[in-house]
Amino acid sequence: MIEKENIAYEKTILIGLITRQQDEDKAKDYLDELEFLAYTAGGKVLKRFVQKLDMPNPKTFIGSGKMAEVEEFVKENDIGTAIFDDELSPAQQKNIEKILRCKIIDRTNLILDIFAQRAKTSYARTQVELAQYEYLLPRLAGMWTHLERQRGGIGMRGPGETEIETDRRIVRDRISLLKKKLAKIDRQMEVQRGNRGALVRVALVGYTNVGKSTLMNVISKSDVFAENKLFATLDTTVRKVVIGNLPFLLSDTVGFIRKLPTQLVESFKSTLDEVREADLLLHVVDISHPSFEDHIDSVNQILGEIGCADKPTIMIFNKIDAYKPEVIDADDLVTERTKAHNSLDDWKRTWMAQPSWDALFISALNKENLDEFRKVVYQKVREIHVTRFPYNTFLYPEYIE
Repeated sequence: MIEKENIAYEKTILIGLITRQQDEDKAKDYLDELEFLAYTAGGKVLKRFVQKLDMPNPKTFIGSGKMAEVEEFVKENDIGTAIFDDELSPAQQKNIEKILRCKIIDRTNLILDIFAQRAKTSYARTQVELAQYEYLLPRLAGMWTHLERQRGGIGMRGPGETEIETDRRIVRDRISLLKKKLAKIDRQMEVQRGNRGALVRVALVGYTNVGKSTLMNVISKSDVFAENKLFATLDTTVRKVVIGNLPFLLSDTVGFIRKLPTQLVESFKSTLDEVREADLLLHVVDISHPSFEDHIDSVNQILGEIGCADKPTIMIFNKIDAYKPEVIDADDLVTERTKAHNSLDDWKRTWMAQPSWDALFISALNKENLDEFRKVVYQKVREIHVTRFPYNTFLYPEYIE
């Protein structure tokens, strides 16, 4: 363990692949994100291992030569955890544990662990527990190796697989119980949403750590927990907001992430009911992140999976205070200009600002361009509001500062 600022960080390493589907730049980007996930979970990354393969090794994920290199580093540096960037099969995990003799987790397990740390309410904890059990079920055999009586002889005969089957039944029963519990909570929450009346509903959606909760706090003058770590918000928070003199409901939802575990998508679909029932989506994007376009695609893919791809949406490009484009010297005739060199004005002239939707560039932290944000949101909410309450349109003019 490493002591840092009175916090004990677990010594970890990261392991990823460069494949046909994932080039070197993308692999580096994924490992950067994985390192942030590890830090969020309480880990300190000492080294990254990357190997170029056409496809993952079915037995050990990476090749034998690279595995020997990893094994040597683990022994010499007393590494507690090895984190793999892709989901490992139960067989891969078991084989790797035998070689490295340290804790082996994959991206899915790491995200589940962070969710377990962050879950505060009974609802969130139940969803996380369900996802964890569904992830655990096919891996029980690997966790019961101490009961496999393979050596034979006196005193070495025992239940073995019978014990595994018993635990599988217990886990299946627990999964069934948790699903029933979630269904009951879902019905209660549906009643709560129905009791909110006919107010226009607006939902903040976006990749994790893009500033949704910070924006929520600024606009609603509330104190939703916000932190520069992944998945700071798990529970949906709903606040009544008034812009000008027009009231509406604003909800802050769980952030999305690339390679989101299937178990979490299923478990948290009920949480995303706030998104499904929203009249307007505010898609928040961290424009300072070099892969923000990939983040947009990931969010849009999940929105499509839950049937929200066609909802009215305002694109909110946040963190303009942190955006720093690469600068090319005027005399440099060799360097090829890429998107990394775009200024904010360049981005505003691209697909982001096409007339078919609204695109805003703000800094929630420094409260930059929030007047424009309020004006655009007001107009969009008003368009929905007047169709619902046509008799009091006169109460809400075009915009009131």
